[in-house]
Amino acid sequence: MSWQAYQVVLRLRSPLHIGHSKVGNLQRTRPYVTGRGLWGALTMRLTRDAYLGHGPATDSQQYHQFGDQVHSLLAFTYFYPAQKSNTHDGYSVQWPWENESAFLRRFLSSHSGTALSYPAQSATEGTLHEVEFISPLTLDTGEPVFLMGYMFEKEGNALKWQEAFQRFQLGGERGYGWGDLELIGIQVATDQHLFGSSATFDGGGDQMRIHLPKDGRLLAHVVAEGLHVAGNVEPLVGREWQSNQPRNRYAGQHVGFSEVCFTPGSIAYDDLNLVVDRFGVWRASSERR
Repeated sequence: MSWQAYQVVLRLRSPLHIGHSKVGNLQRTRPYVTGRGLWGALTMRLTRDAYLGHGPATDSQQYHQFGDQVHSLLAFTYFYPAQKSNTHDGYSVQWPWENESAFLRRFLSSHSGTALSYPAQSATEGTLHEVEFISPLTLDTGEPVFLMGYMFEKEGNALKWQEAFQRFQLGGERGYGWGDLELIGIQVATDQHLFGSSATFDGGGDQMRIHLPKDGRLLAHVVAEGLHVAGNVEPLVGREWQSNQPRNRYAGQHVGFSEVCFTPGSIAYDDLNLVVDRFGVWRASSERR
């Protein structure tokens, strides 16, 4: 079984919020798109596209089935902000860890809001909130912001994921128009390099394999067990809709746990051989190169 790799470029057309944590009234965003967020958006789009002309997509089992198919037939990297450049592929990824303060000033902003109490003609007590987002235009120069990442398609895949990217929305606050993306291009990866020379991949096995050189940066969450890596760790969790469970079966009530991971940007002390697992999480491979 083999995999075909594609480089995908999307343009941000509205603010993008990828939920991270809450500090006071501020809902912080991650400065990149996680695999879990991408998986959820793909599952939603593929399911709804399958229902076109057949009424609303309200059957939760269909979402569950498409989600499982995405896990088994597709793999993907995290997606990172990028800008147009003179590189060979025309875009330059902006890593949030290279110059954190400059990245924050250029790409991240926030929106404040509150609920109103109309009888009192004032804000409702306790509802003030602020949502951080990746801006669709750079805050200093007003240039367009893009997202770049890679999709891996398993041999025999029939999911119409490329069509799904043509009407794609992801992240939080989608009901307010956030997370709207325009597909710029999908092209076959012509070599085995990810994001220039940051890592290499091998699509010749049952799972996508990634090789990260010594002193390289992790480009996704990586299961921490047994790795010689310097960086922050966090438990990778997310709320899911598990309609087949007798308890916690409604939207957001089930908390999915994907183990304790090193965060993107952590530094590898050794060469790492990894595989791309569910939700785009990397873990150590038992195979040797």
